[in-house]
Amino acid sequence: MNKTSKIRMSCEDEVLTIRKKLEKMTSEDTDQTQALDLLNCLGKLDINLQILTSTRIGMTVNALRKSSKEDEIITVAKSLIKTWKKFVPDSGDKKPDKPKEEQKEEKKVEKHSTHKNIRGESFSGDEVRSRCRELLLIAMKGDGVMPEGVEEDRCGDLATSLEGEIFGQFKQTNQKYKTQIRSRVFNLKDKKNPTLRQNLLLGIVTAERLAKMTSEEMANDDVKLEREKFVKEGIDSSRLAIVEGTKTDLLKCGKCRKSNCTYNQIQTRSADEPMTTFVLCNECGNRWKFC
Repeated sequence: MNKTSKIRMSCEDEVLTIRKKLEKMTSEDTDQTQALDLLNCLGKLDINLQILTSTRIGMTVNALRKSSKEDEIITVAKSLIKTWKKFVPDSGDKKPDKPKEEQKEEKKVEKHSTHKNIRGESFSGDEVRSRCRELLLIAMKGDGVMPEGVEEDRCGDLATSLEGEIFGQFKQTNQKYKTQIRSRVFNLKDKKNPTLRQNLLLGIVTAERLAKMTSEEMANDDVKLEREKFVKEGIDSSRLAIVEGTKTDLLKCGKCRKSNCTYNQIQTRSADEPMTTFVLCNECGNRWKFC
């Protein structure tokens, strides 16, 4: 066996090994956490038509592309398949060549797009999601100082996962989606609350968990203490409602059904959330929180 054959066999064996691992990830709802790394390994191998034919790796990668819900996995899989298709001889009529200038421009766009997608910084055709992910990425990087043992590249993966989890809750880039993004960005950038960002980067808080956390859960300790103080004062102190409150007949007491009430608004949550209204019934003394 000559040197070239040995190299081909080594590459072929590696492709077969990767194919077996990817085949376990081609079904829906399976763990695909290692899929991206395996696809990137395929991209580095010197694969030719003979190896493609003998290993049938193209079919496995295409099956993974169809089953995956991760944008990065789909993008890299498509890129590999596109590259491998060039090895297959044309069976039909050859399309007319495009002008050289147009070919150059397409190569520039393709190169730029591939570069961004590999880094996880782009969503094809969705500028809103791409921009939101960029805001999350900036918030995660912060001042650029990473916890010990954490590489800056992790921020890109986390930003993609976090945006994906938030998008999955609403299935569209509506106002609720944007509010959820804005709230995560606000709290991750809060210099008084470095623990939230650190816990995310270290894996103590997962992207899935952070996507669903309330403002109260994300807030720093000082805000939590201040919030508890306000809530206690709003519930326990009649002075807050009677002396500083505003009288209104637009609110009805659920206890005595009278509309003689006094209310007061307090910022009990983070600055990006609406104020909380505490109401006191001037007839029976019933107090409640109006949301």
